[in-house]
Amino acid sequence: MKAVLLIIDMQVFFTSMTHDCLPNVLKLASHFKAHSYPRIFTQHGHTKEELTPPFKNQLVKRWGPSGSIARGSEDWHLMPDIAKASEGCPIIHKNTYDAFINTNLADTLKELGVERVVICGVMTDCCVDTTARSAFNRGFETWLVKDACGTATKKQHEAGLTGFGYAFGEVLKTSRVLEKIR
Repeated sequence: MKAVLLIIDMQVFFTSMTHDCLPNVLKLASHFKAHSYPRIFTQHGHTKEELTPPFKNQLVKRWGPSGSIARGSEDWHLMPDIAKASEGCPIIHKNTYDAFINTNLADTLKELGVERVVICGVMTDCCVDTTARSAFNRGFETWLVKDACGTATKKQHEAGLTGFGYAFGEVLKTSRVLEKIR
């Protein structure tokens, strides 16, 4: 079964949420590369127009312009280790939690012949979970890598994993993914 590693929003803005998960994200990226499986990265951000009233983007309405990531800002950039790992890989630019909405992600996965999407990154309970559920709803077998995801609190992290694991797909540790993806 052809798999892809989808690394969600590992950007400077979220650095504080990635201390525990970053080593595992990098381990997964290296493993997928070594086994010639595709890796796709997402990058969340908003245009100047989206950050200017009246706000049409629901995330900007929810978090306000100061709580949103402006495209091209320092916070918008991928974290340095992630930027290096993303070289030569597709980067999907998105402006909402779900990486399938307003992007070419679905087409990219179809072109690659992907059947299984392995997802990691931030935030477990927002962009990661929403994108994972969307992948499932589009017919992809979907795994979340629990020790390669991060969010604001442990409670939020566990809630995102529990909800996803109940009805949408497997929730695995990095070590188990490395065993299963060869």
